[in-house]
Amino acid sequence: MIARQWRYTLAALCLVPAGAWTAEVEYRNSGGVIDAQLPFSEAVRVDDTLYLAGQLGVKPGTLELAPGGIEGEARQAMENIRAVLERNDLTMDDLVKCTAMLADIGEWERFNAVYRTFFDKHFPARSAFGTNGLGLGGRVEVECIAAYGDTP
Repeated sequence: MIARQWRYTLAALCLVPAGAWTAEVEYRNSGGVIDAQLPFSEAVRVDDTLYLAGQLGVKPGTLELAPGGIEGEARQAMENIRAVLERNDLTMDDLVKCTAMLADIGEWERFNAVYRTFFDKHFPARSAFGTNGLGLGGRVEVECIAAYGDTP
């Protein structure tokens, strides 16, 4: 009986066109936020999901950290995220998940004070953790995922 069910399942899977499981992937690089010479994409769209590269608090198109310590870098990182979203016809309200990496987890509350100012309606799901180093000696890096479509 079980063998017959497996055969039916296998036969049904063979009837599904291979293209039905193919995701549409688009690599997006405006060059306006992340330095175009870096070896990664600013964002990658897979079907209705946009995966944003992690954002340090660098001035757009440069490798220069914003002044002001954790607050200045956090503000710039979030502005960079907003700019990438806008270039992809999305807003901060379309974010569904963010990950914050802090050079010093003791600055978590100071980061949160800046982070919360970027959201009006709701906050995306989020994780945060301390690291033993970030690119360019940054204090914070934020990586997010956004979804196209209606946001509740």
